[in-house]
Amino acid sequence: MNEILNAAISVEFALLILVIILLKYSIKFVPQNRAYVIERFGKFNKSIEAGLNFLVPFIDVVAYDRSLKEQAVDVPGQSAITRDNISLIVDGVLYFRVLDPYKASYGVDDYVFAVIQLSQTTMRSEIGKMELDKTFEERDSLNTNIVAAINDAAAPWGVQVLRYEIKDIVPPQSVMEAMERQMKAEREKRAQVLESEGDRQAAINVAEGQKQAQVLAAEAEKLEQILKAEGEAKAIMQVAVAQAEALETVGNVAKTEQGQKAIQLDLATKAIGAKEAIAKESSIVLLPDNATDASSMVAQAMSIIGTMNKS
Repeated sequence: MNEILNAAISVEFALLILVIILLKYSIKFVPQNRAYVIERFGKFNKSIEAGLNFLVPFIDVVAYDRSLKEQAVDVPGQSAITRDNISLIVDGVLYFRVLDPYKASYGVDDYVFAVIQLSQTTMRSEIGKMELDKTFEERDSLNTNIVAAINDAAAPWGVQVLRYEIKDIVPPQSVMEAMERQMKAEREKRAQVLESEGDRQAAINVAEGQKQAQVLAAEAEKLEQILKAEGEAKAIMQVAVAQAEALETVGNVAKTEQGQKAIQLDLATKAIGAKEAIAKESSIVLLPDNATDASSMVAQAMSIIGTMNKS
């Protein structure tokens, strides 16, 4: 009985071991963003993706494990010749991901190596279409053209290239020196142009300032002359008015007897003063026969005044 019991226990244990092994090979947990390519009897059967999947033990096997994430691979530096026959060393970074695990497994032996090689040849071809200066100025256009060309060729491999970024473009040393001299000359040219523009603008500003100053000075001088003329005119008018008023007053007074006497006295005084002045200036004085004294001169002056009053 012990032998039979021991045999039964051994069989149950073996069956348990077999069940565990069958479960292990029949149940597959696929991680997120991964795909397993399943082969049955060495032939493609199906692709299973993230989650719980069941297989036929010992018949279905995982032939390929493909990542569906975006991958970044470094594209080694290589030589490329531009359209103007300048040799460059160019390297970059390629970003791609697997869209079809079946094509990535059976369409090409090593899709990563194939995509890198394709990116290198495409990059050489695109740079050969451009001149040296354009390769630096149109990197975005160059990257876009490379991606489009790679995607057309990589479609049978189940791979999609998302973008290609050129990391560095290294021209020969002689070209770099020539470019440096060119850049230096261009900077000096821009500096001279800016300096000349500054001098020109400064000269214009000075001329404009002088012009405005002259205009303002002319306007000020004109205003000053106008004001001076107006002042002189007013002064002349006031003097004329005062003289007219004085003459009118003298004339009115001269009509009276007292005024006549005052005029005679004033004329006599002026005649005497005139003779004294003449005597001081010269030792010889010539006078008319009838004007040897002040009375005769006063009489003549009064006669003239009387005639004027009558007229």
